[in-house]
Amino acid sequence: MTREDFKSLFDANFNGLRNYLYYRSGDKELATDIAQECFLRIWEKQPKGDPAKLKGLLFKIGHDIFISEYRHAQTVANFAFQNNDHREESDSPQDELQYQELEAKYQRALQSMSDKLRVVFLMSREEELKNREIAERLGVSVKAVEKRMTKALKFLKETLL
Repeated sequence: MTREDFKSLFDANFNGLRNYLYYRSGDKELATDIAQECFLRIWEKQPKGDPAKLKGLLFKIGHDIFISEYRHAQTVANFAFQNNDHREESDSPQDELQYQELEAKYQRALQSMSDKLRVVFLMSREEELKNREIAERLGVSVKAVEKRMTKALKFLKETLL
């Protein structure tokens, strides 16, 4: 796909894709971000064939990203809701002490984790970066990031349990 093909694809479909995503989400900024992500993926994949026939692929990618974002938002909301309910119910000194002990154990586990694993884990969990973004920042492959993340989670699970 040439730059001219991509530009014509973008010009012809960006507004329609963004409007479709806006109607689905009700959030203009989210719709714009997802639409841009769709075109980024098209550019990265460089699909073969007639660029005029990529409209369906764009909308499919947009739909998939929207569903993924929606599920992530639901998970975050559920976690926050459960965490708030739990904290309100467990104001006893014993629960507070257990929480502080677990927090201290977690911090010690992070300190004892190798630098490579800790960096990937914190970028993912604290900065909420995607594996692709972490890989770009660190100059490694996405597979390396996935492997480090798996090792970090396994290490934490073994250390904290």
